[in-house]
Parts: sequence; structure tokens; C-alpha cells
Amino acid sequence: MTIRLIALDIDDTLLNSEGKLLASTITAVEKAVAQGIKVVLCTGRPLAGVAPYLKALHIDGDDQYVITYNGAVIESVAGWVVSKHLVDNADYRKMTAFGQEHHVPFNVLDEDSNIYTADRDVNWVTVVQGWENKAGLLIRDPEELPADFQITKGLFVGDPKQLDAVEPLVEKTFGDHLYVIRAGEYFLELMNPVVNKGQALKDLAKILKLDASEVMACGDEKNDLPMFDFVGTAVAMGNGSDEAKAHANYVTGTNDEGGLAAAIEKYALK
Repeated sequence: MTIRLIALDIDDTLLNSEGKLLASTITAVEKAVAQGIKVVLCTGRPLAGVAPYLKALHIDGDDQYVITYNGAVIESVAGWVVSKHLVDNADYRKMTAFGQEHHVPFNVLDEDSNIYTADRDVNWVTVVQGWENKAGLLIRDPEELPADFQITKGLFVGDPKQLDAVEPLVEKTFGDHLYVIRAGEYFLELMNPVVNKGQALKDLAKILKLDASEVMACGDEKNDLPMFDFVGTAVAMGNGSDEAKAHANYVTGTNDEGGLAAAIEKYALK
């Protein structure tokens, strides 16, 4: 079956270990777009944090799409929102209280890429988030925000060992009604229960009238597995987790040796 859409994780998949785009990656993506293939970046970042890569890859217009906030929002690269699934104010407050009670740094993202935290001693991971996402960083208690304030996702962040220790309790406390996922070493994310990259990709494919067999996905971590479970062609990066490799149809080279470009050339281009 011809590939008509390629879904790409960003960190450690699209980008190398230095957080940069390889020339071979840019060339492969440009070839795919020139052949009429939709190239959809699927990421935990907001649109503002994705925009520089879209520009570098020459992906633009209202007929190109991006999946942001780990699947909470599907939008055109021009910012037109196709669908969104948010977390309500009550759960936002409960998450904030949990972080304070257990002394775990916590922040949330709104629909406009802004980061909010009630932590007065702002964790360095939160600061880096703000820089990477080109986002505002606001210190606010829940009581200082509107009663109808909703979030795209909440994030417990910081020391990986602390997150390892608290993850089972987070799952026990929130997992019955929210989607809880570890997104790399430094992030434990909580989202609307219908949200994940795979569901968002499935929804977008339906909108575009594409069969799963016409969709290819490339990723490296646990939060990419729902994409792998949906698509016809799932490719794990050579630098990916063992779990990602086990879920994939194919394993390509690492993000530092042009593995993504090789996968696009081999499995998608005509």
C-alpha cells in the first residue's frame, strides 16, 4: 500500500542527540512533501515549539497538519484547530495539590503554549520547557486563574529518580480518569483520557480519508506506541527504547546516523 501520511515524533526521532535537524532528514522530508505525502509532526510540544522545525522542513499551509500536546490538539500548521481534548479545572487543581503535597515540581500548558506553575522555586526542567516551546512562563496559584481555566496537559517534572518513585502513586490517584504517560526521563504527563498520539493520528487519518495501511509512523519512546499500534508501517529509531522496537514493524538507524531519512526513503518514497 502506498504511504500517504508520515507521522514523526520530534525529540530523538526527527532531531539528533544535539536537538538539530540533519541535512539528510530535511532532504527526505522535502522529497516526501513533493510527492504529495502529508508529513505530520506528532509531539508533546505546543505549536510554538514546533514552528521552527516546520519552517526548516518547508511544511506550511492549512492543508498540512501537526499533532501537539501528545495528541490533545490536532491543528493545521497555520494554527487552525481541527480538534482538541482538554483537562478540566477540577483535575488541574487536584494535580497542583498533589505536586505540592509530595514535593514534586509540577506545571501545566494551556492552549496558547503558555506554561503555568504554582511552584515558587521553579524547576530547571520547567525553565527549559519554556525556552524550547517559545512559551510564556507564569507563576500562578489555581485560585488566581479563572474558574473555567482548562489545560492541555499537566506535567510532573524534574529528577528522573523522583519521577520513578512517584509514578505508581500518580497512576493510582489519576489513572482511573486521566491518561498518564511517562514521556522521556524528565516528564510524567497527565491528559484527557481520550488523548494519545495514536488516537489523534487515527482521527486525522479519518478526516483525510486515509486507511491505516497508508500511514507510517516513526518514534522512539513509550508515548509513540499508540501510533505504532494504529499505523500500517511502524518504524522505531535505533536509539529508541526496547519497548518501542518491540512494537515496531521495522527498526532503522539512530537519530545521529540518518536513521529517519533512511526509513522515509525505504518505506515511503516512490
